Amino acid sequence: MAECRILIKGGTGEYEEKKSRFIANLIPVNDEAEASAFIAEIKKKYWDAKHNCYAYLIGENNELCRSSDDGEPSGTAGRPMLEMLKNEGVHNAAVVVTRYFGGVLLGTGGLIRAYTSAVKEALSVSETGIERDGESIKLSFPYNYVDTVKKYALSGRIIIDSEEYAENAAFTCTVRSEDVQTVLKELSDASNGRISVENLGHIRFLDKEEREI
Repeated sequence: MAECRILIKGGTGEYEEKKSRFIANLIPVNDEAEASAFIAEIKKKYWDAKHNCYAYLIGENNELCRSSDDGEPSGTAGRPMLEMLKNEGVHNAAVVVTRYFGGVLLGTGGLIRAYTSAVKEALSVSETGIERDGESIKLSFPYNYVDTVKKYALSGRIIIDSEEYAENAAFTCTVRSEDVQTVLKELSDASNGRISVENLGHIRFLDKEEREI
C-alpha cells in the first residue's frame, strides 16, 4: 500500500485581511460523522460570525471530499481550502475557517488568498505522520545488550513498542518493511549474533514526521 500522510494533531491559525479576521480550526477525523460534528461545534462556537466555511477529506485516496463556501461567492472559500489540504498531502482532516467581516469587500482573489492563508496557518502548527508498511518483530537478547538496542533505536530504524525482562530481555519493535534486512544485519553485527529476531507479521503503522507542515 502507498504511504499516506495522516493528521495526528490539529491546530488553530488566524489570518487578517483589511480588518476581516479569518480563524481556521483544523482537526483529524476518521469519518464523515466526526467531520459533521466538528463543523456543527465550530458554528455554535462562532455563532456571531459572518461565515463558517469548511472542507474535509477522508480516506487514503481522498475517497470522501466535501467543502462549503457558507455564503461566500462560489469557489472563493471551501474549494480553495480543500485544495490547500490536498496540496499538503494531508488525509483524514477537517478544517473550518470562520470569518468576521471587517467592512471591506476583498474580491475573489482576496477571499481565496485569505481562506487558504488561514488554513496554512493552522497547518503550520499541526502534527502529521506517515502511515507506512512495516513489520512487527520481537528481539530477544541478554541483558548486557539492552543499551545496545536502545541506542540503535535512536537511529530511527526501529520503534520500541514494549519491553519485557525475564531470563532475557525481549523488546517488541516496529520496523519499516524496506528496512527489515538492514536492521537484522546491523543488530546481528552489533551483538555478535546474540540478538535473536522473531517476525510477528506485517502491520500498518503511523510514523510521526519530525517536521511540521
